[in-house]
Amino acid sequence: MSVKRLCFISFLLVNLMPMFANSFAGQTKNVILIIGDGMGPQQIGLLEAYATQAQQSVIKNRVTAFNRLLNDGGVLGISMTASANVLVADSASSATQLATGKAAGSEMLGIDVNGASNPSILDIAKKMGKSTGLVSDVRITHATPAAFAAHQPHRSMENAIALDMLVTAPDVMLSGGLRHWIPQQANDQNSEIYKQLKQMTSGVIAISSKRTDDLNLLTKAQSQGYQLAFTQSQLQNINGKVLGLFGSSALPDALAVKKNHHSSVPSLKEMSAKAIEILSKNDNGFFLMIEAGMLDWAGHYNDTGTLLHELLKINGVLEYVLDWAQDRDDTFIIVTADHETGGFGFTNSGANLPKPVKFPGTLFPENKLAPALNFGNSIVLDKLYNQKSSYTEIFSQFDSLAREQKTPLQLMNIINQQTDFSINETQAERILETEKNPLYLKGHKYLGSREVPRMSVNDAFFFYQTDDNRQNLLAIEVAVNQSVTWSNGGHTATPVLVFVKGSEREMKPFSSFMHHTDVGRKAIDVLKNNH
Repeated sequence: MSVKRLCFISFLLVNLMPMFANSFAGQTKNVILIIGDGMGPQQIGLLEAYATQAQQSVIKNRVTAFNRLLNDGGVLGISMTASANVLVADSASSATQLATGKAAGSEMLGIDVNGASNPSILDIAKKMGKSTGLVSDVRITHATPAAFAAHQPHRSMENAIALDMLVTAPDVMLSGGLRHWIPQQANDQNSEIYKQLKQMTSGVIAISSKRTDDLNLLTKAQSQGYQLAFTQSQLQNINGKVLGLFGSSALPDALAVKKNHHSSVPSLKEMSAKAIEILSKNDNGFFLMIEAGMLDWAGHYNDTGTLLHELLKINGVLEYVLDWAQDRDDTFIIVTADHETGGFGFTNSGANLPKPVKFPGTLFPENKLAPALNFGNSIVLDKLYNQKSSYTEIFSQFDSLAREQKTPLQLMNIINQQTDFSINETQAERILETEKNPLYLKGHKYLGSREVPRMSVNDAFFFYQTDDNRQNLLAIEVAVNQSVTWSNGGHTATPVLVFVKGSEREMKPFSSFMHHTDVGRKAIDVLKNNH
């Protein structure tokens, strides 16, 4: 062989072989989708503000996991969330669009706008031989996780959704919602099934069934090879297919965990870590959806302190996932929201104007700056973090009092003990003057403004609860001192952010202005293109 030909072959080996090697190495086999329910750009802004501006920020190096993802080469996109033919999405339809890449009607699960069942990314992953998992801090049968493993015309059909989930059969299901998996006889405390469940759950979960039949889906799950877990210690001892239900309904919120140390209940981060540990044993890879669902609940109640702690929770989950994937080139991470909840934001006001501040510069009259508005002090962020109980727990404490003790003074005392934003007795009195939202009756029957004889200033505010809006009224009373505004107690059409981390080729399509059906299709493409 001539010297010239040897040189040419050497050139090919040096310059072209790495290109071919790269085309085969590092193919994505794992997709992890993290959904912050109700987490719009402004909620992420709250987390970033706390990280960078709070005097006592608990976030390591003041860098959030979202910021870290982008600093490490991740990509940011924007997505519209509306479901078919309406302006605003609910969690079921929005999650369905993320799961299937198809437009969905309001409150539908796993079906398109025409009512046809569509395979989700989880269904597709299973057919590809991958392991699959769902993790949530609310109920496993709740709208977001259900959209990935059920096909039902309405999100309220949680008993049927539980059955669907055993048909779809994700390898890992970790969440709350035991009440939809146990037979109606469990409501009889003298029944054998009640006693069995008390023993199985180590007595740490309230035994109460929402089913209207005699089906015991726990035994059905066991017959399909699922190991059951109801406590953190039980979960730790499982290394295979698992159904973990750690609460009758939702799991404890982030403030309850911080305050009471619910050691028997695994955190969202711990459940996510266990799911990844189990699913990653499959050489074909896995699909995992993780939902931080209580962000949405805090948004519905306009509870800013609880919202901050729920954001810290999802931040911890994302930190763990980024750490796990740090030295891997086979994992694609997507972080987004199904929609924004509450229309949250920090704002300025004309109240509590700051005192003039002296400056050495010569451009200020009398060397003082006197702002015409209060633009908010960063100490607010530390005070939000100091909140001890959620608004839900605050009113639960109040409602547990004897009738004669349910006074504005007692409510004031509870609020002022549990938060750093104190109210006076007059404000407590206003909160207790709870009116039903005049546009609705219980059961969500629309009346229309023509049938409403009187409208007050609070009636223009779209409350979350139709028959008890005390949490939203409390939010109004403390809003000025928190430098916070909420536009409503429901969902908004605000576009949400989409964070992705993976191979450059697969990230590129996400760096755009999208709709959630686009996000869903692109996520499915990541799976299929590497099969």
